[in-house]
Amino acid sequence: MPGQSVAPYPAPGPGYGDPSPPPVMYQPGPVGQAAGPEYGGGISPAPGEPAVAVGVPPGLEYLTQIDQILIHQKVELLEAFIGFETNNQYEIKNSLGQKIYKAKEKNDCCTRNCCGSLRSFDMKIKDNQDREVIRIIRPFRCVSCWCPCCLQEMEVQAPPGTTIGYVKQDWHPCLPKFSIQGPNKETVLRLEGPCFACNCCGDVNFELKGKDGDNTIGRISKQWSGLLKEVFTDTDNFGIQFPLDLDVKMKAVLMGACFLIDFMFFEKVGEANQRSTVFS
Repeated sequence: MPGQSVAPYPAPGPGYGDPSPPPVMYQPGPVGQAAGPEYGGGISPAPGEPAVAVGVPPGLEYLTQIDQILIHQKVELLEAFIGFETNNQYEIKNSLGQKIYKAKEKNDCCTRNCCGSLRSFDMKIKDNQDREVIRIIRPFRCVSCWCPCCLQEMEVQAPPGTTIGYVKQDWHPCLPKFSIQGPNKETVLRLEGPCFACNCCGDVNFELKGKDGDNTIGRISKQWSGLLKEVFTDTDNFGIQFPLDLDVKMKAVLMGACFLIDFMFFEKVGEANQRSTVFS
């Protein structure tokens, strides 16, 4: 498969990694083997299991070696043809298009089809050995700016049962804003999207910033998938770019933020294919 990548981003601010190295494009080998870039060869095999790193949740070791990931929502034929809402499924890939994780929503039929994009759910993220490495928990909450006391929140666990962080929607009358928090709900990073989060023939960028909200250090991008896919299906493509030396737990929480953004702004609601906004 041809490689995919997220567009390069300006150099991060102080304390968020060395801007000089290029994006990491190689894959780790099995435990005990040194990893390094491959020159002159084709795309390397799917990532193996790297050596265990201290302080890194099991199954997330590979995230320490990359600064961008791609998230592709799988097309559900039942949704495309009859509009019946099914559990969302995603493939999480590296910048070469190689699958490193898979994610699947766990929900019941009634909740999916009655609550739409506001629905609560558990999402399991598994590695290539089919081991659950991350669990994302989303409670039922309001999405409207008119209800600031009950805004969106998502908990991220890695391994399942151990909370590593939260994604919390911040109140704003116009802009979609989020706090990326640690396990004690301390703010570590911030996300800020455009006033109208819709991709009319173009990407939609949610800027990743430091705790103070000043320095931009990355982004979550909703990528344009083509007219037919955007109009007739619920499938979405996202790219996440972050500093290479960012805490691996925060990289996992950013994946949760990407799923929350997908449900809030790009999940179609009802037969009219309407999408949620900060106003509704």
